[in-house]
Amino acid sequence: MIRAPVEYSTITSVRGPLIVVEKTHGVGWDEYAQIHLASGEVRHGVVLEVDHDLAVVQVMEGTAGLEPRTSRIGFIGRPLTVPVTDAWLGRECNGRGDPIDGGPPVLSSVEREVTGFAINPARRETPSDPIITGVSVVDALATVVRGQKLPIFSVGGLPHLELAVQIAAQAHVGDAPFRVVFGAMGITQADVAAVRAGLQEREAAGELVLIINTAADPVVERLLTPRLALTIAEHLAFDLGFHVLVVLVDMTNYCEALREIAAARGEVPTRGGYPGYLYSDLASIYERCGRIRDRPGSITEIPVLTMPGGDITHPVPDLSGYITEGQLVLSADAWSRGIYPPMDVLPSLSRLMRRGTGAGKTRDDHPAIAAQLYASLAQAQRTRELAELLGASALSPTDRRYLDLADAFERQLMAQGENESRTIEETLDLAWQVASVLPRRELRMVSRSQIETFYRSSETEAPAIGAREADAPEADAPEADAPQTSES
Repeated sequence: MIRAPVEYSTITSVRGPLIVVEKTHGVGWDEYAQIHLASGEVRHGVVLEVDHDLAVVQVMEGTAGLEPRTSRIGFIGRPLTVPVTDAWLGRECNGRGDPIDGGPPVLSSVEREVTGFAINPARRETPSDPIITGVSVVDALATVVRGQKLPIFSVGGLPHLELAVQIAAQAHVGDAPFRVVFGAMGITQADVAAVRAGLQEREAAGELVLIINTAADPVVERLLTPRLALTIAEHLAFDLGFHVLVVLVDMTNYCEALREIAAARGEVPTRGGYPGYLYSDLASIYERCGRIRDRPGSITEIPVLTMPGGDITHPVPDLSGYITEGQLVLSADAWSRGIYPPMDVLPSLSRLMRRGTGAGKTRDDHPAIAAQLYASLAQAQRTRELAELLGASALSPTDRRYLDLADAFERQLMAQGENESRTIEETLDLAWQVASVLPRRELRMVSRSQIETFYRSSETEAPAIGAREADAPEADAPEADAPQTSES
């Protein structure tokens, strides 16, 4: 138990979750505190602001029943720390780092402050190896790369939690040592049960750390949860050499907690009512992932955030997009048609995908077939808009093939069970099966040798094409083994 070296009985006021302490000396911002009530109850707090001899403290358990005249507060002289050890694997804890699985306390001779620091840019190693999630639409078109930060943008009512749990349960990096840290913020008890059920196998195998902050838990713990998760992950990655995936759900709940505390402190709100430092606060979380030169491990982040009203320009997704390297966007339209995972493919991307795919990493045809599917789906969308304006009768046979491709993409590649994990080979074979709905001459972003190897011609070639198109020579197809377009 942490013992506070300096105690004060000068609590002057209580305002919501905040207390004001006067006549303090040497108290610092973000310092951890213990509040002793007259009943003997001990509560915990974090210093939010210091002004001369005044300190403003956020009480984690709330201030109900706290009497200023009979309560004492002690400051321990440092921020909240957490013991770092691989004994966290297979355990569950709350946002303060206290175990909630009925097991013993997690002890270690080394403790680190949960606030942490971003990785020094001069020591960063460029991410270049994939994480296979087992989810085909992600692995094929927005491959996650070790050391990347790739958020999931969603709206209320979509299965973003289910997708996050599936990725956390299935993700792997081949034979390399791999672990998962899952941080949940502001979720319901029903969601907690779903998370535990989905991650039970990985937790039992000692490959998972689960940190849970429910909607009923203290708001300040919601701010500590992602930092606690990353502090544990940093030890697993950079001290023990694991490749670590950190999944954070839901960052919008985190930002709402930040806004609530800022309002309680009387700070002037900015865009959307959020504090002006929202961008730097999010960056302090997102930038703790990556790879460090001469260190064997890596930290990859998949933060999940819900967009209020589906507005991608809302401050939380908007600012997150400036910091992260791409995004996975979920679609309410696809979900209404019963497609899982309901990915909106065209606005989704992984900016580091090219570095983590290809020969020796996934498969040599992967970058080309991914580019081909993106281009074909974009053409299918334009064709669908044209059909809405002019009618389906105005479409050519090739136009109809593009619409068939979009349907085949949803049914064969994107649609997948919540407990179904596909290998990268299975995913890429399905991608070629979808691409083969088009005539060969329409595949302009893959090489001729790739077409000869992977194209499924028997049941998808000429029947739906007009005679003039069917008899056309193959001269429009790529003649060399190099793709027809340059790498973007």
